[in-house]
Parts: sequence; structure tokens; C-alpha cells
Amino acid sequence: MASNSSTTITHSPDWRDAILNDFVPNVSKLTLVADPDGLLTEEKLLLQLRERGFALIEFTDPVEFRYAYECQYRSLWDRGEQTDLVVVLRLQNTELDCLPYDLLQAGRRLSFNLGELFPKLSYPVIEQLDRRTLDCLYDAQCTYQPEYLGDNATKDFILRHVFGIAAELITNDVGLLHMLLRVHYGKLQLPQVLAERLIQNLNAHGQFKAWPLSEIILDDAAFYSFLQERWPLFLDRLGKANSPGETSAKKDQIQDDGSEYGLKFLGPAQLPFDHQDIKVYIDNLFLERKLTPVKATGIELGDASWIRSGIATSSMEDDQLRITGLFDLVENGLPARDAGHTDWTAFALKWAELSSLIHSKPDAESHARQKAFGKTVNATFADWLSTHYSSLISLPPSPPAMLHHVPRRLARDMEDSSTRRVALIVLDGMALDQWVPVRQYLQSRDAHLTIREFALFAWIPTLTSVSRQSLFAGKQPFFFPSSIKSTDYDGKLWKQFWEEHGVPRTDVIYQRGLGEGNAADILDSAHCSDKTKVVGLVVDKVDAIMHGMTLGSTGMHNQIKLWLQMDFLAALVEQLLDRGFDVWLTADHGNIECVGRGSPKEGSVAETRGERVRVYPTKELREQISQAFPTACKWEPVGLPDEYYPLLADGYNAFTTEGTTTVCHGGIAIEEVIVPLVKLERAAR
Repeated sequence: MASNSSTTITHSPDWRDAILNDFVPNVSKLTLVADPDGLLTEEKLLLQLRERGFALIEFTDPVEFRYAYECQYRSLWDRGEQTDLVVVLRLQNTELDCLPYDLLQAGRRLSFNLGELFPKLSYPVIEQLDRRTLDCLYDAQCTYQPEYLGDNATKDFILRHVFGIAAELITNDVGLLHMLLRVHYGKLQLPQVLAERLIQNLNAHGQFKAWPLSEIILDDAAFYSFLQERWPLFLDRLGKANSPGETSAKKDQIQDDGSEYGLKFLGPAQLPFDHQDIKVYIDNLFLERKLTPVKATGIELGDASWIRSGIATSSMEDDQLRITGLFDLVENGLPARDAGHTDWTAFALKWAELSSLIHSKPDAESHARQKAFGKTVNATFADWLSTHYSSLISLPPSPPAMLHHVPRRLARDMEDSSTRRVALIVLDGMALDQWVPVRQYLQSRDAHLTIREFALFAWIPTLTSVSRQSLFAGKQPFFFPSSIKSTDYDGKLWKQFWEEHGVPRTDVIYQRGLGEGNAADILDSAHCSDKTKVVGLVVDKVDAIMHGMTLGSTGMHNQIKLWLQMDFLAALVEQLLDRGFDVWLTADHGNIECVGRGSPKEGSVAETRGERVRVYPTKELREQISQAFPTACKWEPVGLPDEYYPLLADGYNAFTTEGTTTVCHGGIAIEEVIVPLVKLERAAR
């Protein structure tokens, strides 16, 4: 609620309404907002503000702010043009009076915080929540009208009414496992303060003391590892139970005694995978490869058996069953127009699993089905991007939503890490579906490797000089107009970012053009020493494969698998982990298989001539060329410098010779825009 608003929040149907009431167009050209809890940058609220004509700019770095303010807004006002600008100050315990004097003189002042929206709940607790949960919390507040609640009572209120978890009702292994599956598979994003309260409440029961609750509630990767090592025990029990000579006593012994298996995680050896509330999740976990199938004997499997996806065979029929299952997931799970960005990243991970599997199989029918549905996917995605993409730029960097958020996330983790060393590996041009075989190979090389997998958005147009430079700079492309056509400034911008975050340039290294050779020698030649705190490495082998590819996406997958067997990437990861770095891996953009539809007849007017994108210095020139390509996308230059107007090829089309097949990048297909972000850790041996 704004400091000068008379709105009664309790009766508002949406918490955003209490804020939006203070934003009426054309009331003031400049509005200054103290927003310590990041409410104005919540995805849906930000979208509604933009729909009302308000532009937001954060005041973080004074120099960057002044540059953007003078170039984008002050110049418009000087020409007598109208724009509604909102300057947001998000730092905790910071007053608006710290803003520059000329802004304070010209702008009206507002402030918003969670304490005013949720006056009966504990502020230290609710400030830990992901902003996407505020809708449920606000509904619960309006429905149940709680009295003033302390910390623990607030935690219990949120667990029950936001996350649907009532610890006192979880009384057996089935209930606990079902709750854990809802949390992790549903990506409910329990903040640590709530997870710790849940653990406390569960431990109070007494019956779950043997479970490793602190590990499997707080950590997705640990929970899936916990399930993975119990799955073979379940299959073993199932196989022995089907043996003709198996006695009831032996069956009970198999169920109760798991010591012979050498389990890493404490807890019951046997889990109730076959309970009706549990098995509905298991098939999807194996389809999406959150769990890995294992070999098993003595089990009779029907075509519709729910355990079939969890048993490893070499049967082509089983591969086809997985393809069918993944098609069901993606065709029934395409995000709606009002979906959030995390709905699209979750969908993209499933789409990548399906695409990777199809590209590794010579199945013309599956290829055709994927291509046909891919047209629907990318048309829906392009429509969503046109209204939502601009809202992603200002989202908080943790968790990162876009590539330029990554350095700030690394800097934050570095402050909290015991190692205080971080390495970022960028696989230039690697699509999300191509990450799948990379992940599989890294896991096969090191059984102790833990992979925490996320996805985020590249910059549009998905060109290396735009998206990768933004990644290393930690800034929007708007802030590097002079180098946006070049890839030669990444190292300088990378060191500049870390210097601004307190790391001396001498402790930061950057190296590009990697992909072959001895990883240890490469790190040594780059002067990676005990003193080095930050490493940025560009592995461009995938991009090189792409630019020479004539066999489409299937050829890309085959070539990447051959390159992985050279062992450069696995050795590089191993070397960095051995040297004590927190290791992250991402890509600057993806790629897509396209068919040429002809090249624009533009002479020298295009400043960039990609196979999926052309960039023009004026809207008028872009409009003139686009007339020959009426379905191409005239992308609004969101976060891009002045005089930078992209024209993007649509669908699976490319600006190349008519009828030729090519693998390229630059556009807005989901395969180009959503890329992996992965943390690689070495589990305790």
C-alpha cells in the first residue's frame, strides 16, 4: 500500500490493486518509489504497469541510471513528449532522499512494502517468500482473517494455506513422500525458513526421525538422489516377491533390511513407490530423467505398467514408449497466454528431453510429429514473448530469469560460499535439447557429480554479440551500444563487473575459443592460480559445429556426442572442481533447424545479416525490407540500444537460399531463447 493511499487492503481482491490505484497515467511524468521488497518488479504487476503506460527503471548503479535516464526519458521530456516514468529504489533500509536532487524536485514519492500488505503476519518471515506466492497468501489473509501472528504461527499459516502442507496430518511414510513429491516435482520453492519450520514440526511427531529430512526437504537434487538409490531396492523386492519359492518371512526381511545395499542417505530402505498417491509421479520423473532407469530381472511388464519407464532396457519399443509419454506431457502442458516465465522454463525442459530423444532416433513419424507441434509451441511462445518479455528484465537476479542476471547471482553466491571462488563455463550456441546429452555424458563420467538444473532466457535477438556480451557484462545490451556488433569485449566487461563487486581485476580471468586440448594446461596458460577468484570460460565447439552443420538438428546431436567423447568438457569441469571453484555452466543462446525462404534484397542497409535476424538502424528501413517477408517479426528493441531494430525470421524459416536446410540462431523460437543454467557440484564421496 502506498504511503498516501486510503485503500483498505483487506477488502481488495488482489494485492496488486492496492498498488495500482496509485498509478494513474498522466498524473506525474516522474514517480519515485521506495520498494525494498521488490513488489513493483513482480512479474504480473510489472506487466500491468507497462500496460498502463508506465516505464520502470531501477536506481542501483548511479552512473548506469543517469545514462539511461538522460538518454531514454529526459530527452523526451525536453522535446515536450509525455512518458510516465517510475524510478524504483529497492535497497533495504534506504530512503528516497538518497536519490539525486533533480529527481527529488521533479517527482512525486510513494512507498510500498510487505508489512503494509500483510499487517497481521510476521514481516521477517513473509519477506523470504517468492513473490509468486503472494497471490495465495493474500487470498488466505482475506479468507481467514488471522489475528496478529508471531514468527512460528506465520510460518505454519503459510505452510498450510499457501503450500497446502499441514505437518500434523502427515502421519506415515506415504503422506511424507507424497508431500515431498508435491514440493519438489511441483517446484513449490519452499524458502529455507519454512523448510526448517516444517522439519521441526515433522520431527516433533517422532515417527520420521530416521528420515534425512534436512537434506531431502531443502534440496531437490538430494531428494531425487534419495529416490534414485531406493528404486532398485523396490524393484528387487518386487522381483523376489514374484519368485515362486519366496516365503512371506523373506519378503518381510527384504522390506525391512536395506543395510546390504550401502545406502548414502539414511531412512527407510523401502519406499511405497507403488501406492496410488505416489506412483502417479514416478512415471513422469523417469520420463523427464529426474530419475534414471535401472536394470531389473524377474519382473513381468505389461505395455501399460507404471514401472516400465523406470527399468532400463535396450529395446527400441521402450524408447518409443518414452517418446509417447513425453508427447503427452508437452501437448497437454503448453503454457497459457497468461503464464509466468517459470511455466515456460519448466515446459522447455520437458520439450528439450523430447527433442533430444527424437534427434537420437531414426524415426520419421516422431520427427514429423515434433516438427508439427513445434510450430504450435513457437507460435504460442512468440505471442507470449510479445507481451511478457519486457517484464523479465527487471526481475530479481535470484533466481535468475535472464542471462544478464547470472553474474549477480554468482556474486551473491560467492559471498555466501565457503570457497569464495566461482567459475562460469559458457557453451557458445548450445540449445537446451543439446544440453541433455552433455548432462548424460558428464554424469556417466563422474558418479559423484551433482547437477542442479535450471533454465532462463537469452537476450533477443539471440546473437552472440548481444546475448553473450550481456551475460559477461551483467547488464542489458542498452549499456554497451558501441560494442554490440562485436564479441571482443566480453573479457573486459567480465572483469569490470567483478571489479565493481569488490574482486580485483588481477583475480579474474577470461578465456575464449576453447573446446579441445588439455584442460589443466589451458587453465595454467590462462594464469589460473590459487589467487584467482573468478573464472569465465567460453567453449565454442558447439557453435563451430552449428556453423558447419548440413545434417540438421540430428546431425548436431551426433556431432556433439562425438565431441564429448574427446573428454575436454568433463576434464575441464573436473579440473575446476579440484581447484576449489563453484562451477556453473550455461549457454549464450540456442539454435534451431530452419528452411531458407530467401534473402532480403537490402544492399548495405542492414547492420547485421544473420540467417535468422537482420538488424536495421531505423524503423523505416526495417519496415521497407519487411514488406517482402510479411510474416517476419518486427521485434521491439526491448533493452537494446538506440538505432537497433531487429527483423526476425518466423517459425522454422531462415533468411537464406530458398529450400536449403540450415541450423542457425538469432530468432525467438523456444529452442533459441531458453537456455540451461546448471550448477555442478561434487557430492561427498
